[in-house]
Amino acid sequence: MKDAGFPSQTALSRVSGVPQPTINRIINKVAGTPEVSTLQKLATACDVNLQWLLDGTGPKFVREQNMYLHGDIVGAKPIADPSDPGFVHIRKVTLRLSAGIMGFRTEEGDDDGETISLNSSWLEKRGFKREYLIATDIKGQSMEPTLFDGDTIVINTADKTAVDGAVFAINYEGEAVVKRMSRDAGEWWLTSDNMDQRRFPRKLCRNMECIIVGRVVRKLSEQI
Repeated sequence: MKDAGFPSQTALSRVSGVPQPTINRIINKVAGTPEVSTLQKLATACDVNLQWLLDGTGPKFVREQNMYLHGDIVGAKPIADPSDPGFVHIRKVTLRLSAGIMGFRTEEGDDDGETISLNSSWLEKRGFKREYLIATDIKGQSMEPTLFDGDTIVINTADKTAVDGAVFAINYEGEAVVKRMSRDAGEWWLTSDNMDQRRFPRKLCRNMECIIVGRVVRKLSEQI
């Protein structure tokens, strides 16, 4: 609370939405373990990682988070070609997730050794850092006609802030999904672009059952 610049419990309560008496009980350790949903609100307000707030592991601040899991920094390491400084090469990977875990693991994709080449100036103009970018393939038809089965997407894992109408990679109950986020009735929802809502109904995105992995920032498709 102090690091985030809140002068009082009341100020933190106003921003986080957590009642001041609840904050007071947590600080003075006069209650049991708080609900994860309560800690998530406090973590968001203070701009710290929920996992750090829960058990003290991992990077403290959101800006320091980089694909963290069980004390290890893991992820796809883009390999730049020294002979062509104009491009950055990002290895395609498969996401491996666990329910309720903020971080993720990556494995080699089905196309062994394949990389995605991005223009360095494209990254610079958007402020992207290559160490936070990963590439993976779309599976299924839920995001058609925006994203087709087999399309390759680039995910910026440094951007985990929900935005209405933007597309994100999500850890949904331990499953890697790509959905468009929407705000409705005070809740965040995962929606599909496919018009067949009977096959692809929207799902509520709440608490540790729905964790943002990163924002989709680019796609590569063979669809015309």
